Amino acid sequence: MTRPTPLWLLLTLQTAVSAASLVVEIVAGRMLAPHVGMSLYTWTSIIAVVLAGFSAGHWWGGRLAERPVDRALAWTGGALLAAALTTAGAVNLLRLLATPRLDSVGHPVWGITAITMAVFFLPSFFAGVPAPVLAHVSVSQAAPDRQGRALGAMFAAGAIGAIAGTRLAGCLFLSWLGTAATLAVVTITYVIGGLLLFWLARSRALILAGGAALAALVLAGVALATPNPCTVESRYFCIRTVDMSADPASPVHLMVIDHLGHGMSARDVPTVMFTEHAAMLDELARRRAPRADFTSFFIGGGSYSIPRAFTEHGTGPMVVAEIDPAVTALAEQDFWFDPATVTILHEDARRALLTRPDQLYDVIIGDAFTDVVVPVHLVTREFFELARARLTGDGTFLMNVIDYEDRLQALGSIVLTLQEVFPSVEVWTQAVQPEPGSRMVFVIAAGNAPSEFDGFSAPMPFRMEFGALGERFVTRIAETRGIILTDDYAPIDRLIGRPD
Repeated sequence: MTRPTPLWLLLTLQTAVSAASLVVEIVAGRMLAPHVGMSLYTWTSIIAVVLAGFSAGHWWGGRLAERPVDRALAWTGGALLAAALTTAGAVNLLRLLATPRLDSVGHPVWGITAITMAVFFLPSFFAGVPAPVLAHVSVSQAAPDRQGRALGAMFAAGAIGAIAGTRLAGCLFLSWLGTAATLAVVTITYVIGGLLLFWLARSRALILAGGAALAALVLAGVALATPNPCTVESRYFCIRTVDMSADPASPVHLMVIDHLGHGMSARDVPTVMFTEHAAMLDELARRRAPRADFTSFFIGGGSYSIPRAFTEHGTGPMVVAEIDPAVTALAEQDFWFDPATVTILHEDARRALLTRPDQLYDVIIGDAFTDVVVPVHLVTREFFELARARLTGDGTFLMNVIDYEDRLQALGSIVLTLQEVFPSVEVWTQAVQPEPGSRMVFVIAAGNAPSEFDGFSAPMPFRMEFGALGERFVTRIAETRGIILTDDYAPIDRLIGRPD
């Protein structure tokens, strides 16, 4: 029989374990982003899997709590060491399983769930075991008239730990340490907690526990030694620079944010766009602008390819709202961008427009549409009304949209919503017959008047032809497949979801 454990020690253990488990939940989002992006589907999968793990762990911990205190504490120590092992192995397990799991599961949403379950269920399960055991021990060792206080204190410790873990992950660990080092800190926390519980239980398996602890620390070290897939791991994204050069003497770089390319630039030809949407945004902005030295506002910077091209073309003042300073820094470092050529606002684009009512622009360019990852607040009627209020009388709002040929629900909804705000709404795309079910890239041009042209070509680097969809066709898509998107209801993730 073990001697009574001080309540403060039980509370400390509960706080630490709860904090560590929430750190893992937040880190899971960052770890999955390079493979599947960061979307509503990603976070709902993470939350569901982690809560399922906690629930199963709490159930098993409740069964352990029925055992004698020394055995219950020893088993709980073993659970924490198992949490350390599975947490330490998560980094490399994800890299090993991500691609095969996504390939074997047809639907991307279920693929995300399968990956999350494979990597993060067990760490959550084992981290869920201590709570009922520690709560039962605290209550059973308290005086009869203080058992309620002991139980309440344990619940409060768990909540405080969860709050602390969430804040530490988001504000400190990820931005300063990165994912692997953050999970190493969690692993060490679990190891210390597990060994402490074995010591409190006076368990004869302490040597075996020490071996498990050492194995967990070795796994954490292996994860730290594994090359980070991110060139920069910022507060917001995993950002990579990929060399796409055919000739090393004429470099071309691709910026990948999370799992998708967000811009490509060539050092020697800054006016050439390498993606369909960038080519259309660049050409449409300059062709529809009321004058050569037009003013422009960019929603998102990415690789800053278009601002760099605008500088070469000699357009007027540019403002870029890029929420992540690390994106701007990498564009300057690897994409030949000169930050002195534009005004950069490191804040949300909607807030940037909202808080500067006196600044009007000839062109506003929205480049926030990236696969299933869409900032909902940038595709609503309220936002489009704000954008129109910040345009000059003959100004243009441009945004790229990605959708599937046999769905077009996202395209139809955005067009229908824009038609509520702008007198003229055009849809541009590559002038070729799309393959059935293919993924298509569009650019919408909205303003007070239509374009004076219905087609153009642009170098990317070979010349590609683009054209405007017919007005009747666009109207039919909007009326039959679209819904009005508002700040209250904008299910854009569902509308742009891949076909089953």
